[in-house]
Amino acid sequence: MRTELVSEPGDPSRPNEDFAGVALPASGQGGAVVVLDGVTPPRNGTGCVHSVPWFTARLGGALTELTVSLPDVPLADALSVALARTADAHRDTCDLSHPRTPQATVVLARWSPVAVEYLILSDSALLVESPDGTVTPLLDDRLARLPRSALATDAMVDADLRNKEGGFFTAAADPAVARRAVTGTLPRSRVRALAALTDGATRWVEKFGAGDWAGLMGVVRKEGGRALVDRVRALELADTDRSFLGRSKTHDDATVVLVEFPPAA
Repeated sequence: MRTELVSEPGDPSRPNEDFAGVALPASGQGGAVVVLDGVTPPRNGTGCVHSVPWFTARLGGALTELTVSLPDVPLADALSVALARTADAHRDTCDLSHPRTPQATVVLARWSPVAVEYLILSDSALLVESPDGTVTPLLDDRLARLPRSALATDAMVDADLRNKEGGFFTAAADPAVARRAVTGTLPRSRVRALAALTDGATRWVEKFGAGDWAGLMGVVRKEGGRALVDRVRALELADTDRSFLGRSKTHDDATVVLVEFPPAA
């Protein structure tokens, strides 16, 4: 098995708000990938004394442990437990009802010799490559389906859409949000490789249209995650008219995790 992890902050002077981990149990049977993309807070705060990196580290650490220590527990249940554990760590000091309480997107994948389970919440992505080379994106596209007019201001998003029915959902303080995630299971024999990416890396496809998902997977497998991030950074710098970036920040934290499985016996 080959694994590769690349995570780069959008601004070197600011902490990276992404979290990524690969867990390989001592049993040698299976493993898991955890990728979180922390939601950058607004200037007027989050109602919390803790930073987004604190939150993603806490939640990511809990998920890394739970996904492998409880292999028979569904991923949605593991996310629910991890969210409750993280909320308990700061509910006495912070306003967890604040719409911008620290939160993150989530990608989880866990595999055994017979199956690959997955969970996606919000706009990070999991790519699955089959033995014949077909690449399938597994996405939670609720945010992408919203009309741009509804996303005009942060205040509108927080009031009407964030973690609300008819809007989109992120992992924040409510364990029940785990039931909103996109989940499923694939036969292990149908999976040759996985790539988990935050939206700072998926910009190559989703914002700049520089290629499709199969092309992105090809870059990561042949040239590495660093090559993909470098390509995204070049596109960002070239978009001086903000034709593609629009209101988005010029550079975003970008994380790529690749897992390549050995050929089936």
